[in-house]
Amino acid sequence: MIYSVHGKVVHMEQNLAVIECAGVGYGCRTTAYTLSQLAIGEEATLLTCMNVREDAVELFGFCDSAELNCFKMLLSVNGVGPKAALSILSDLSPQGFALCVAGGDSKVLTRSPGIGKKIADRIILELKDKLAKQSENIPAESYAELSQVGTAVGNNVSEAVSALVVLGFSSAQAQKAVAGLSPDLSVSDMVKEGLKRLSSI
Repeated sequence: MIYSVHGKVVHMEQNLAVIECAGVGYGCRTTAYTLSQLAIGEEATLLTCMNVREDAVELFGFCDSAELNCFKMLLSVNGVGPKAALSILSDLSPQGFALCVAGGDSKVLTRSPGIGKKIADRIILELKDKLAKQSENIPAESYAELSQVGTAVGNNVSEAVSALVVLGFSSAQAQKAVAGLSPDLSVSDMVKEGLKRLSSI
């Protein structure tokens, strides 16, 4: 398995970046966001995921672990292929996608080309189920302790924790990241603050 590629960016086109490593050009399918972080002639590192089919072997590359994790989670959904996953992540940042899943907002996903209501609903259903399984060992009182306030804020905390788990953090890391945040913050702001805390660790 190719974990990452590092080298000079020698070519870019829609959803594709070619990274030259030791004289070999690796074509990596990618998102609009990752492409925006690259420049031809400059060095870059992409975290990769290889997809093997009967008729093709494709390499997908991303500029950060959050985007890679979201891509892998999308591929785990029945009926979602690499093309659909790239379409969603080209329209949504990893944080935006995580908030859609945590909040059950499938309508936002249908804005991406090629994503209909049926597949959007399936993505939300399957990924929310996975999140529920990952967090089923978290005591219910934990969220109350984190929020220290009423049900609405408790739900915000729960959704923020779920969103951080979608981005690749463990439930324990996510809980710690939102602990003590202001109860007046929205889910989105909780996630942003949580990410700042996690990046400083």
